[in-house]
Amino acid sequence: MTDHSSSADGAGEGWPSQQPAPPQLSAEAARSQVAAAWVRVAPQSNVPPGQVAVPSLPPRADRPAAESKKDKREQAKAERKAEYERKRAARKAEYESKQAARASRKGGGKVSASATSAAATASAAATASAEAAAPTAGAGPSAAQDAPAPARSGAKGPDARFDVPRPGGRLPSNGRSTHVALRATLLITTCVFALGSCGVTGLVIGRSSVSVKPAALDGKDLDRYRLTDFPVQSAAVFAEEYASLCMTYAPENTDKRRESLSRYISAGVDRDCGWNGKGKQQVKQANWDGTVEELPEYGKNGRYLNIQVTYTGGRTTTLSVPVYVKDLAGASGLRVVGNVGEMPLPIRDTAPALEKSEEVVDQELSAQLREQVLAGYFKAWAASDTTALTRFTTPDATPAAVSGLAGALTAPVVQEVQALAPEGTEVGKKPTYTQGQAVPARVTVVWGGGGADDAKAEVALKRSYRVTVVNTAQGWFIKDIHGGVMDPTGGRADTPSTASPTAAPASGASAPPAPAAPAAPSGGASPGLPASPKPAASAPAP
Repeated sequence: MTDHSSSADGAGEGWPSQQPAPPQLSAEAARSQVAAAWVRVAPQSNVPPGQVAVPSLPPRADRPAAESKKDKREQAKAERKAEYERKRAARKAEYESKQAARASRKGGGKVSASATSAAATASAAATASAEAAAPTAGAGPSAAQDAPAPARSGAKGPDARFDVPRPGGRLPSNGRSTHVALRATLLITTCVFALGSCGVTGLVIGRSSVSVKPAALDGKDLDRYRLTDFPVQSAAVFAEEYASLCMTYAPENTDKRRESLSRYISAGVDRDCGWNGKGKQQVKQANWDGTVEELPEYGKNGRYLNIQVTYTGGRTTTLSVPVYVKDLAGASGLRVVGNVGEMPLPIRDTAPALEKSEEVVDQELSAQLREQVLAGYFKAWAASDTTALTRFTTPDATPAAVSGLAGALTAPVVQEVQALAPEGTEVGKKPTYTQGQAVPARVTVVWGGGGADDAKAEVALKRSYRVTVVNTAQGWFIKDIHGGVMDPTGGRADTPSTASPTAAPASGASAPPAPAAPAAPSGGASPGLPASPKPAASAPAP
């Protein structure tokens, strides 16, 4: 009799061998039969109302027991270990086969039985170890079917083994690296192609979003900076030569003068340059004064040039000469295309007075420089004594301060020194100087016995200088020197009024009687050049 309480998978077991086994039923059909048999043979018992006795059915055979996470990890670990053993066995078998082949070649093509058996034994052992490492616990029919079969070493074609990742999992290490490298290569290639396309497009279009003004200058710029294509220097030299010939005349040189002038002028210009053939005159010097006026008849090829002519008698005048230039680029084809005309000299106006109220002179420092520094310095500077100059100058002194006059002037006498106190110093207070501070000073020097053609003549020349001295730990040293000192009074010397009526001396200072010989200041102000001259209002020239 069949045991109906067994699982469905056991149906058919225990039948005599002479009789054929009943046909296999599905799991659901078997479960239904078991439940019906149990109801028939189960003893009836008193069941409370509202409750029904439910038989306990065997578990489903086609639904494997639920596996925990730990079992899954163990199974995955076992699979990895089995895969490692398989690969190791394949490598070892391949190595053994190579050793056997090498030994075969050395032995004349005969493979020893021991080598062959060793290789086979190693291969079998590796396969067995790999199979033993696979998980066996709880393996049923489904586990046996799902267990991976050991792959053959070097298998190719449809039977070759390859790893397929589970849904949502990662690719194998070698496949994933290949996939990442391919994606990176495609991305880089796309970026390079895009950048190259943008560059080529920009070069082809060649347009900028910012509007650029043309580099050409307009007429206002040309007038402002006095820019022109006209060769002014060449035309000025040509006009100077013509002015010298024109304003130099004598009766005995009439023919020669006329021939020389003909080489400069056009056909309709007076060949005698306006001279009637009487009297004599000699030009000492003829120079262009920098004035240029456009010649409208010739446009850009013609200009009026003003030439300042000085005669041997001392008179000076200005001559306006019209000059034409054919080739502007080569400055050739020059010709005087009109008669000349005398013009007055440039207008000379009154110089404005300088404001000197903000200036304070350090009398103590001025006396110290005059006695201890400048007297010896100017003696060495006059003779260009480089050894002596190093005692008075700083290491970074300018070339003018260390070169000297090379004997052009001798016997210097320092007449006056005015050392300017720092800005902001109040009158009557002693100024203070920091180490390395530079102080400007005005120096008047009288040179004796120099600059005259007659060496025996008793000549005295007064010259003014602007000297920069620097305060150091060892004392005051000279860093720079320049010639010339400004006159703060302004005005003009060719009129009775030598000073501007609005220029009043500062409080506590006495005005100098003449521009050439300024008086020594009294108090804190000085009549010399301020650090920042400011022009004051002056009366117009009479």
